[in-house]
Amino acid sequence: MATALSLKTLPDLPARVARPSYARDDLSPGIVHFGVGNFHRAHLQVYLDRLMNAGRDLDWAIVGAGVTPYDARMRDALAGQDWLSTVVEQSAAKSEARVTGVMTDFLPPMDGRAIIAGLADPATRIASLTVTEGGYFVNPALGKFDPEHPAIVADARNPDDPKTVFGLILAGLKARRAAGRAPFTVMSCDNVPHNGNVCRDAVAGLAAAQDAGFAAWVRDNVAFPNAMVDRIAPATSDRERAITRDEFGIDDAWPVFCEDFIQWVVEDKFTAGRPAFETVGAEFVADVTPWEMMKIRILNGGHAIIAYPAGLMDIHFVHEGMENPLVRAFLQKLERDEIIPIVPQVPNTDLDGYFRKVEERCLNPKIGDTIRRLCLDGSNRQPKFIIPSIADRLDKGLPVEGLALESALWCRYCEGTTDSGKVTEPNDPNWDRLQAKARAAKSDAAAWLSMADIYGRTAQAPAFADAFARWLGALWADGTEATLRRYLG
Repeated sequence: MATALSLKTLPDLPARVARPSYARDDLSPGIVHFGVGNFHRAHLQVYLDRLMNAGRDLDWAIVGAGVTPYDARMRDALAGQDWLSTVVEQSAAKSEARVTGVMTDFLPPMDGRAIIAGLADPATRIASLTVTEGGYFVNPALGKFDPEHPAIVADARNPDDPKTVFGLILAGLKARRAAGRAPFTVMSCDNVPHNGNVCRDAVAGLAAAQDAGFAAWVRDNVAFPNAMVDRIAPATSDRERAITRDEFGIDDAWPVFCEDFIQWVVEDKFTAGRPAFETVGAEFVADVTPWEMMKIRILNGGHAIIAYPAGLMDIHFVHEGMENPLVRAFLQKLERDEIIPIVPQVPNTDLDGYFRKVEERCLNPKIGDTIRRLCLDGSNRQPKFIIPSIADRLDKGLPVEGLALESALWCRYCEGTTDSGKVTEPNDPNWDRLQAKARAAKSDAAAWLSMADIYGRTAQAPAFADAFARWLGALWADGTEATLRRYLG
């Protein structure tokens, strides 16, 4: 019989389940976090739980916030269990469950007045966020904040009733400035290159549409540290709920499953102090760029390399994709021939050893990570994870055969059927556009590369465009398996 998770039932959980050594009454809030999803609860909350279990930084508890219906569903699920979360860490050899209790409240999502009040509270010293790669209002063609986005325009016209995360953060900062309080740090925990800079541009860019002087104050006085975050935490389904209930005896409405690997490298720039995360595994550095590029190019780029051939071959789980000899050989050859050689050296890090760890992580059968998740949102992910490697190699006059094949595989996937003829359900916010372009590209490869907001200048490079057209033609003529064999020689 599983125990329904709550503060009251913590003592009743099975002995094998780790639980907080700190009492909820001893905690006080210091962080307002936007986007209380699985990654946040498997990453930032885990680091904070480690700290509090060591008896430190009890005044840095988290208050949740959000601006979407998803946030409302998460709040409803967690409210019934006193904001507690079960985190199940899984290696290939074992699984361990821990209950974290570092979140003490969750402001009503989409309630601007309540969220602004929480941000203006003197106790709030960090506003953190995980709003996904596509949540920063960046114009893909320019790679810059888009002040003309309708949501941003609406917030600029209604600064006292903002609807976006950045409008709310700006209103909170404005309230603090008016009250003579120090600004909080804005800390992005999203998997975005230079995420702190991107976040700063969104907040200050929106401010500029309201008050140029205030925008300058934001840039001069608010800290936006860049960070590299890493942990695989797939979406929760009935499968994960059943494992939590049957294997660990916990009835949790929304448990978090994740790998046992975790990494966080952060620039040490904070306006109003921070928890001592370095004592529990985080690494603070002056410049996060080397770690960031390593992770985005090798890991996230690697996910894309696995995703599209596996998706076209009807493979469901990531570990099954890695067990396919063609998919794994494609990953190894493309990483070692074209990606790793152009990744700058990272202090005290062996890049090939890092890649071997990526392979090990992707082979973990316990995670249940899906190929469909890795294929998701290519229109936002490819310009960040793959196309920069293409551009760098072109600038150096280096071949891009493997990267062109990866891009052709993405195009072929977006056509909407697998090699077996199975229909691929929409898997991108821009699916209709991508599917139309992919179908046109079957007879004219240039139709796909015409998406300048995604490919930028790389589409005009003959070395890439010719290789892309050749590989796309091979995929349509011969299928994924035969094309991979040809590439692998």
